[in-house]
Amino acid sequence: MDATFEGLDHPEKDQPVEKETVVDYTNLLAGFWIRFWAYLIDLIVIGSINRILVYPLLQLIGIDTNDSYIFSVVSIITAITFFAYFVIMTKLLKQTLGKMVFGLKVVSTKGEENVNWGTILFRELIGRYISKMIWVGYVIVAFTPKKQALHDLFADTLVIHEKVFSKSIKEESVV
Repeated sequence: MDATFEGLDHPEKDQPVEKETVVDYTNLLAGFWIRFWAYLIDLIVIGSINRILVYPLLQLIGIDTNDSYIFSVVSIITAITFFAYFVIMTKLLKQTLGKMVFGLKVVSTKGEENVNWGTILFRELIGRYISKMIWVGYVIVAFTPKKQALHDLFADTLVIHEKVFSKSIKEESVV
């Protein structure tokens, strides 16, 4: 006896199946030392921008660049340069120049393809400001399970090795 059901519609077959892609970042996480070196490169880039562009422009308009108190024009503009560099680079490229050198990038822990502006602003302005002020915010990368700094914890982001990530995605898609 043949039990076929040819005349019956199976709504399950007609519906497209949505597969949730879950990426396991555990083998891709960037640790303390590589992030430290990337950050040093970023500081060199920011210092160069300040010395090549910002200081000459301030001197051109007659502002003394030797003022070192916290609310001087020079301090405010260099702080704006610092934070703008991290916000713009992280949003547009998912990495700063220091991270590019070492093949690192910022991703969301929520699996989002692009990290939105709100998350980037929260991570780079509020989170990085706190991390920068207390320095422990950077050091905790060495001790957290997902190798997150304080600003990563605030914004639900991770810093991963980009080349390893793209290689593992290609290998998964071939299979």
